[in-house]
Parts: sequence; C-alpha cells; structure tokens
Amino acid sequence: MSRDYFGFSFIRSTGRNSTATGVLNNPADISVIVVYFLVVLAVGVWAMIRTNRSTVGGFFLAGRSMVWWPIGASLFASNIGSGHFVGIAGTAAAGGIAIGGFEWNALIVVVILGWLFVPIYIKAGVVTMPEYLKKRFGGQRIRIYLSVLSLFLYVFTKISADMFSGAIFINQALGLNIYLAVVCLLMITALYTVTGGLAAVIYTDTLQTIIMIVGSFILMGFAFSEVGGYERFQELYMKAVPSITANISESCYEPRADSFHIFRNAITGDLPWPGLVFGLTIQAAWYWCTDQVIVQRCLSAKNLSHVKGGCILCGYLKLLPMFLMVFPGMISRILYPATNAKCSLFSSRFNVWSLLCLRGLMLSVMLASLMSSLTSIFNSASTLFTMDIYTKIRRSASEKELMIAGRVFILGLIGVSIAWIPVVQSAQSGQLFDYIQSITSYLTPPVAAVFMLAIFCKRVNESGAFYGLTIGLGIGLSRMIAEFAYGTGSCVNPSDCPTIICGVHYLYFSIILFVISCIIILGISLMTKPIPDKHVRDLILLNMTIHWKTLPWQTNYLTSTNMSSVVCLVVSTMLDPEELYGGEEEQAELQKKLTDTSEVPLWRNVVNANAIILLCVAVFFHGFFG
Repeated sequence: MSRDYFGFSFIRSTGRNSTATGVLNNPADISVIVVYFLVVLAVGVWAMIRTNRSTVGGFFLAGRSMVWWPIGASLFASNIGSGHFVGIAGTAAAGGIAIGGFEWNALIVVVILGWLFVPIYIKAGVVTMPEYLKKRFGGQRIRIYLSVLSLFLYVFTKISADMFSGAIFINQALGLNIYLAVVCLLMITALYTVTGGLAAVIYTDTLQTIIMIVGSFILMGFAFSEVGGYERFQELYMKAVPSITANISESCYEPRADSFHIFRNAITGDLPWPGLVFGLTIQAAWYWCTDQVIVQRCLSAKNLSHVKGGCILCGYLKLLPMFLMVFPGMISRILYPATNAKCSLFSSRFNVWSLLCLRGLMLSVMLASLMSSLTSIFNSASTLFTMDIYTKIRRSASEKELMIAGRVFILGLIGVSIAWIPVVQSAQSGQLFDYIQSITSYLTPPVAAVFMLAIFCKRVNESGAFYGLTIGLGIGLSRMIAEFAYGTGSCVNPSDCPTIICGVHYLYFSIILFVISCIIILGISLMTKPIPDKHVRDLILLNMTIHWKTLPWQTNYLTSTNMSSVVCLVVSTMLDPEELYGGEEEQAELQKKLTDTSEVPLWRNVVNANAIILLCVAVFFHGFFG
C-alpha cells in the first residue's frame, strides 16, 4: 500500500529496489570528478587565506568586501540546488515548460530586491532578517519566531530536497552506498564552510556556477542534437507516450495539450496562470527579498552598486534554467519512453541527468549544485542561530564565543542532514519541485506579508505583525497537516482529502493566505497603539515625513535626483544621532556595520540601464512562451 505526500509516495516494503544504472569506472569520468574536487578545495583554501575570518563581520558577511560578479554567481548557485536539476527536469518531463515560469519570475523580483529592499536593510545595519524585524517592531518574540521558522524551512525543504535529489543521482550514477557518498560530500563542504565563512562559500559558489552552466550547456547541446532541433523537439514531445500504460486514463500519461505554454487555464491548468503570476510572486518575494540565504550575500557587498550589479547578474543567469533544465527534461521523455511510463505519472522519480549520459561531467554538475546550495544554507542557518538565538541564550558572549557557536552549529546541522537521509530515501517517487513549492506556499506568505507591510506601511506595529504571523502559520499548517494525513494523491490514485481543504491549488492558497495575513496585520495594528515615528523613520521605505537633517556620511544624497538615491534619501533621513543612537562610540560602531550606499554616477546609470533591459527581457520571454 502506498500514499502520496506532496507528490512523494511513501511505500511500506520489505526490500529496496535498486535504481543504480551502473558504476563510474572509466578513467575519463573519474578524472573529471577528481579534478572537480581538487579545484573546489583549492578555491576554498584560497578564499580562506585571503579573507578575515576572525570576526563576526568577516565570517558571516565576508567583511562587507564582495564585488558584483561573485555576489551574482553566489545568488544563482545558492538558489539552484540539486533539487532544481532533478525536480525541474522531472516535472518538465511530465508537464511541459510551465515549471520554467518559476525561474523567470525571479527576473523581476531580483530587481525589487536590489533597488527597494537591500537599501533598507543596509541602512538598518542588520546582519539577519529577524534582526531587521526586531529593530522595526521592537521586542524579541518576532525575531525568535522568524529565526526558528527559517531554520525549520531550511531543514524540511531546502536541505531535504537537495539531499533527496543528490541521493538519487549518486545512487544511479555511481552505484555507491548513499550514506557513504553523502557523508564524504558533506565532510568536504564542511571543510570550507566551517573554516572559511561566507567569503569561502561565495567564491566556491562562483566556481560551482561556472561548472553548472558549462556542463548543462554541453548536456543541452547533446540533447537537442539527439532530437534534431527545437521544432522537431516540439513535435516529438507531443507524441511521447509511455510504452507501458496498463489500465490508466489517457490523461495521466499523454503529454498535456498546453505543454509548450507557461500561462495555463485558471481552473483546469496544473499551474494556473493567476497562481503563477500572483501566488508565485508572493513566494518569490519571501525567498528573494527576505530569506537569509539570499539577502546575506547582498549585505556582503562593498557598496550599493555592487549589490545591484550582483542582482542583475543573477537575473540574467536565471534566464538559463528553462533551456538548461526544462528542455533537457522534456527531451528525456522523448528519448526514454519506457522509463517515462513511470515518469509521466509521477515525474521526478527517474533521473534525467544520469540517463542522458556524460556521467562524469554531469556528476560534477550535480555535485556543484548540491554543494553550493548546502554550503549557503549551512552558513546562513549558522548566522541565524548565532545572531538571533544564541545571543539571547548567552547575552554576554564574546565575539570569539559567537564564532565557535556558529561553527559548531554548522556541524550540528550537517549531522541533521545525514540523519535525514532515511526519510528522503523513503520517498519512492514524486514531483520534487512541487513538494518544495507547496510547503513554501503554506508557511511563507505570512512572513512575506509582514516584511512588505513593515517596509511600506509605517502604521504596522508589533502586535499586528506577531498575530498576523502566528494566525497565518496556523492556517498554513492546517493545510499542510491535512495533506500529510490524506496525501496529495496522483492522477492514478486521487487523494481523499476534502475538497474544501485540499481542493484549492497551492499557488491560489498562497494568495489567499497572504491576503488574510495582511488583513489581520493591518486590522490589529489599527486597533492598537502605533510605534512612535522616531523608532521607524529610518526603517521604512515610504515615509512622507522627511527630516532633512542627515548623518555626516549621508549628505551626498541631498544633491542626487536619481530614483535609487531618492529611495536612499527617504530611508536614511533620521533624527539627531545622539537621540537615536546614543553616544559617539555607538555611532562609530554602527557606521562600521553599514555598507556604503553611495553610487558613482557612471555605475549607477549602468546598473539602472541593465535593470530596465532585464525587465524588458522578462516581459519578452513571458510573452513569447506564454
């Protein structure tokens, strides 16, 4: 007997079916893997030697010295894990190109991140996102709540999905024991994550990005060569029917009629267009604009122009997954119809990448995506734990003690990752990417609502934010627990979950939960006492009461008329420094924490022009494939 949970089928059985397709035993493939690991270790050691890792700022924020190109590459590598390679390709094989819309949505949101959100975080002088909410609302309960929720999401979505997909590939490509392979892999990632801090993670992410892109382009070239080009690919995909169908409805294994359209029917579509436009944007706003893993890379930049340049580079790189992951996944359905008898029903159980040959190169690509994603998560989770939780347990902890606590927590998180392997091994089939997105839809809209309103609405206070978070979490958990209890089902075996609970698509549920959370936050805030202006003036974007007295290092904004500087002017106007920050020593300490938000006119114009180009490209691709 089996039951599907978020697309995974958990099956009770007395034995395991081996899915290994062979062992990596030829000199060429082995050489590629050995060279890959040597280069990664060399870059990690180089990064450790050249950066200051003895302070909190040096370890967690790379000394705020990063430039745009490693930031952009690290943003991309942190986002693209092995769960993307397996999950997106498998879902594309089953349902077509619509899943690529998840990637292209980021083209717009990264501009919002660099131009609206990051200037606020920089001026607030924060290291973590819960720290920003603490400064914005006061009190500690929201900060602790968000830290715990973020760590929970890291373990049960990002780490679990990457470990699951990595385990599938290692087992199929190498035929090795999953525990041995993953433990060795985690030991290597721990080596430079624990010792090197964020700088080592960012530089190795840059290398991993190059490996992922080059390897994926080679795979895409071979895949399109096999099917005879794009037009022939479209024709063959619509005819790709599994050779073994049994007594199953045709709708469960035939390609969808809208396979080559991103925007699908609002009622009958597997990814309805209103959900893809609005529901997905809510999730993307949480992930790209408020998640510690992403924002921490932006806060490591040496100035605001480098933040924006990194966001633009990441946006351009996010154009690629449609071509490097979605199309090869769909082509695998054409090339391996017998394998896809299972794939077309359950999606990503089979592994596109190990089937499409080039095993040594593609194993390097998969390891690059897995390691870059895991190291980013480990470093950011360590930052959250150290700065938002441990400092509350040990209020008098020295900087050296905080560094030790952060490193030890990374080791503990790696232990949790290893312990999680039996759970992800039990997932016999499923649409992995849908699993990630569905849990995100149930738990993150209240967080997105709080950050949006915190930045754009001065009237929102701590009571409204806290109860909006907790009530929204309760609503989201009710849906998630129901799906765990009943299972999400499949085309062959529909779920027994009541329609009133599980009948709403998870992207629509995200919209509903976001709206409910906003109503609760605003309603309770309006019924309770507002926060005095002096405590929020520098922490919100739209502040109509502008105080023209600025701090000494902020006077350059008064002569600038460009849009980004206007934003910085609004968020940087403050009361007298003595009134808000205390004495000179405290002001000096704050100034050390702040990234330079000034911009050279030339580079300001370059990044602004590229932002416009990126948005135009996003509109074009959505229109062309819509």
